[in-house]
Amino acid sequence: MKLTVITGTCGAGKSTVRDILSQLLDGSRFACFDTDGLGLNWWDYAGTDHEQDYSSDCLKRAVQLAGGRDIVFASCLNPLDYFRSTDLPQEIEATVFAALCPSDEAIWERLRARPAERGFTSDEKILPHAEYNKWFRKNRGKFALFIDNTDQPPEQTAELLAEFILSHT
Repeated sequence: MKLTVITGTCGAGKSTVRDILSQLLDGSRFACFDTDGLGLNWWDYAGTDHEQDYSSDCLKRAVQLAGGRDIVFASCLNPLDYFRSTDLPQEIEATVFAALCPSDEAIWERLRARPAERGFTSDEKILPHAEYNKWFRKNRGKFALFIDNTDQPPEQTAELLAEFILSHT
């Protein structure tokens, strides 16, 4: 089983693109997931002695739901944390990361536009995500695919990702 992680900060477009990819890719071969849709709640982990288990538990759940298909996984997952501390299910044979990284201005605009229940209710709450976005841009050469999707329609981003996924599985 191959794992393609579509990563980036909140507001980068991961979930939107994942929704499109689930239509573009053959569902008998690929299972497309988002950490938000796996039934695990980050807040059950945050600030606990098992906070580091969230990513591992999400991947275990994705493997269960995938039923042997290759996984496309939209997540804020940092590749450094993934390789350093994620307890990877044995079914995953290979992992490749693709990063979505719009401009900092786009992140601010997108997160400010989200409904209040999403939690981005102040600049103070948005700032860490804008900083994380800068980290992706600074480390762009560490990703097998890096897409600046600032002015790119989600459909175009999804098509680029689909080509990349098909060429790496």
